[in-house]
Amino acid sequence: MDVHAKTAYQAQLLENRLRKRDRHLRKWARRTGTDVYRLYDRDIPEIPLTLDRYGGAAAGALYERPYGKDEAEEERWLAAMTEAVSRSLEIAPQRIFLKRRRRQRGRQKTGGQYEKLADQSFLAEVHEGGLRFRVNLSDYLDTGFFPDRRILRDMIRGEAAGKRVLNLFCYTGAFSVYAASGGAAAADSVDISKTYLSWAASNMAQNGIEAGFCPPEAVWRPAGAGWPALPVCRLIRADALAFLDGAARRRCSWDVIILDPPTFSNSKKMRTALDIRRDYSSLIRHCLGLLNPGGVLWFSVSARRFRLEPDEFPGAVCADMSRRIADEDFRGKRPPVCYRFSC
Repeated sequence: MDVHAKTAYQAQLLENRLRKRDRHLRKWARRTGTDVYRLYDRDIPEIPLTLDRYGGAAAGALYERPYGKDEAEEERWLAAMTEAVSRSLEIAPQRIFLKRRRRQRGRQKTGGQYEKLADQSFLAEVHEGGLRFRVNLSDYLDTGFFPDRRILRDMIRGEAAGKRVLNLFCYTGAFSVYAASGGAAAADSVDISKTYLSWAASNMAQNGIEAGFCPPEAVWRPAGAGWPALPVCRLIRADALAFLDGAARRRCSWDVIILDPPTFSNSKKMRTALDIRRDYSSLIRHCLGLLNPGGVLWFSVSARRFRLEPDEFPGAVCADMSRRIADEDFRGKRPPVCYRFSC
């Protein structure tokens, strides 16, 4: 089979798979009130794509294939897959965004899913759990919203009422929006990126949540002092690692902490590179030390081949929630690592 025939054959396989999946998941999504869901995740080995539906648009990525391929031929292959997506989902090709996710090696890693790749600004509003979120389907490897955390977001909302919540590495603030909608007394969202904090502010505004930008010092209050008269949702631009140190020195505390860090980042804005496989234990210990009695830490990460030993953290009750956060569109797939610590 020549390369063109092989590409056409693979495009047909993908089209058939997507049509069947979307027919099933669209009914489920309508019942559950979401229009963002995972349609395809490397289900066919020779088609190493992921694809998510975002209402009337779609976005995903091509994973690096293990063999060399002519660059022009690879682009033609990707265009053929885009056409297959368009036919199966009845979405115009201009509303489909397939990016190339290249394998990162060694210290060259930069947390590339957060780096800007284009400047098209194809923005869309999506819905989940009675809430609204803005996504950017064109300009970054990731869109600003992770469907595989859907159940986890709802779990956090379910236990946020009246609680003080800290969301570290908050990205575009989805966990904070859920916490605020669940009646959190305060939700502090920490990220080093001004771009993503502004995006988080937009998500909060779309849901009628009062939010404001605050320096870390507004939260690093002396022990025993009351919480400042600040918005319910506070957006704090800071290196999360430095923020944790400052919070510990000033004896700050929260009832719920959300720790959902990138797998790796060596951003120049951070005081030191983050490698979650190396640093997870220290991060978790820092967070456990900031919990009020009866508090809860949610730890989640998408790193492959990651393993955590619960007995590393004496004094905390650790429950593996990874399988419990796998929703209908992720059945049979490897879920994110997720643990709930309580003390």
